[in-house]
Amino acid sequence: MKLKDIYNQDKTPVISYEVFPPKDDTDGEKLENLFEELNKLLVFKPSLISVTYGAGGSNRNESVEIIKRIKEELKITPMPHFTCVSTSTKNIREYLKTLESFDIENILALRGDMPQDGNVCHDFKHADELVQYIKDNTNLSVAIAGYPEGHKECESFEKDMLYLKQKADKGADVIYTQMFFNTEHYFSFVEKCLKLGINQTVIPGVLPVSSYNQILKMADMCKVEIPSKMREILEKHQDDKDYTKKYGIEYASIQCQKLLQNGAKGLHFYTLNKAHAVSEILQNIL
Repeated sequence: MKLKDIYNQDKTPVISYEVFPPKDDTDGEKLENLFEELNKLLVFKPSLISVTYGAGGSNRNESVEIIKRIKEELKITPMPHFTCVSTSTKNIREYLKTLESFDIENILALRGDMPQDGNVCHDFKHADELVQYIKDNTNLSVAIAGYPEGHKECESFEKDMLYLKQKADKGADVIYTQMFFNTEHYFSFVEKCLKLGINQTVIPGVLPVSSYNQILKMADMCKVEIPSKMREILEKHQDDKDYTKKYGIEYASIQCQKLLQNGAKGLHFYTLNKAHAVSEILQNIL
């Protein structure tokens, strides 16, 4: 089912998950663990599962295997991520053909991070170019990324919104947001989208906090605000892992309820390849 159809259903909220190919999985054990976790989450009837893709296609083979298994074993619509920076037109064309050969219908088009090995190719410099290429050469439904607090590399929030408009106008169907902890940023973002004529469905990305140090690192890397009260509580209990996980579930549950009560059509969970926190949140809100 294509993205437009998924988000135009009467079914609400639309639940989706993001996973990533496990690193250093020489014997395949981590991959099997990932599917054990995903099987625990099937009870909440997700509409799709997205799969990340490394810069320059660094884990393309692993992503493809996961995509196939999601579709064939779990019977859930997969949505591969696809980054274009430092990837040649030839490789992009071949990858898109591979996806279509599996009857994949949706893709999340991203610029991606520059590869650390310095292997640079300038065929595509920005995500809007990738969106245009996909729309011109395939029948895939395209999702794009949105940043409620602005992209970490962009010189201003206003300019980042104009870049989002460029991506949206090339034919995107849905916008998935980066994680955020101040829910007001999401509502402000949606309002600004509408003012710019960006009318695509905006799906909030939700990350349950499970570790104080991890969330500090991720928030700094993505330039995401941690509200002062949240930071204070997490700092106070930073050595109590059980408390931190419980608090993260409670915080995200309240966040999700507020998002749904104020019009969000769905929730996109950054699972970090684990089921427990997302399961608890969904039990709390559904």
